[in-house]
Amino acid sequence: MQKRRALLSPPPPSSKTIAVYIEDESSETGYSKSETTQFPAEGYILNIEKSTCTNGGELDQDFTSKKISLSVEHKSSCSLYFDKEIKADSSAILAKLGKIVKEGAPNFADPATTNETADGLYAMEDDYGTSYYYRGAVEDNYVKFAGYYWRIIRVNGDGSLRIIYDGTSAHGNGANSTNRLAITSQVYNTNYNDAKYVGYMYGPSGTGASTSKSEAQTNTANSEIKIAIENWYKSNIADKGYDGYVSDSIYCNDRSTPGKNVTLWTSDTGLGYGRNYTGYGALSRIMTGNNSTTLSAKDSPTPKFICENKNDAFTKEDTEKGNGKLGEKVGLITADEILAGGSGKYNTANSSYYLYKGNLYWTLSPYDFAGSYARVFGVYGNGYLYYGNVDSAGGVAPVISLSVEYVSTMSGNGTTTSPYEVK
Repeated sequence: MQKRRALLSPPPPSSKTIAVYIEDESSETGYSKSETTQFPAEGYILNIEKSTCTNGGELDQDFTSKKISLSVEHKSSCSLYFDKEIKADSSAILAKLGKIVKEGAPNFADPATTNETADGLYAMEDDYGTSYYYRGAVEDNYVKFAGYYWRIIRVNGDGSLRIIYDGTSAHGNGANSTNRLAITSQVYNTNYNDAKYVGYMYGPSGTGASTSKSEAQTNTANSEIKIAIENWYKSNIADKGYDGYVSDSIYCNDRSTPGKNVTLWTSDTGLGYGRNYTGYGALSRIMTGNNSTTLSAKDSPTPKFICENKNDAFTKEDTEKGNGKLGEKVGLITADEILAGGSGKYNTANSSYYLYKGNLYWTLSPYDFAGSYARVFGVYGNGYLYYGNVDSAGGVAPVISLSVEYVSTMSGNGTTTSPYEVK
């Protein structure tokens, strides 16, 4: 049963009638009829399946905005049923998934080739609270949503569920298939000769050089990959009526520039604009040293789920925690999430963990600007983390976050034969 929270709304015009029923455990029917047509205040959710309208009237509600829509004809009548809301957070969703919290943290340098979270999920702080993430050859993190199969990356700190696209059918771990990508060939940006092009958005628009870090990171122009992902989402999620089930969550394009004292890259200026050599935040967490094709992976990589700067925290409408610059509620996985998911340290082959797709695909994490090329982290065909020039073609696996309300109604056990979904 799907339950959705209602906002206070004015009663409909007098030519239509409405009856409001509030959940009441003392009533024989389980509901008591309200003396008014006002929707109940915060603390109640609309039972969309039980509520009905006559004369072909239709009811709907957006999971994220919580607004109720009534589409009715003249003299139609509606009966709306409201249930007491059961609050959910990340720990409640953890229980929904049948998981406990796993103590400690893994050795992120080692590739995860077994299901390391079969008995419980690891915890890490994110922008909303405590997040719980899957790692390794996971076999119980499948979700079927909007006609596609997805894999759960983690439970966000607010209880929403972060999932990554994995095809029109369920693929087992180790499966090499372009079907696991929503878009098989997409450049991040056609232009590459400025540090600004590591951005999901950047400034100034056009091919003019950026002259300061603040200008390069001004979210003025969309990257080509952002345009492609949002077009895919609109056609395959929003236009099919599923946008209301998706939460407005942060997707982090971490353009922090810690400088050479942190990256240990002797050419790193930390300036982050124009053609200045610059290493970015994810590089400093995943690896250190002189930048070359023989660069040694950091012995103790340290992923994080907290976005360093609000300007890089891409959201659609949320401007409290995010930047409000998304056109649609969709993004990409980060290099930190790939590492936490079990890839192993930089340039380590691993075809066993659930994020392996057998094909190169992009992350949202900038790597560096090395004088001539803007480069972003990607997951390569053998499953390893490595950089890619932004004008190179790579695959796209969109990432979305399912709302708490949606997740709380899911059934299934997360396997290929019984994925989590709302029937």
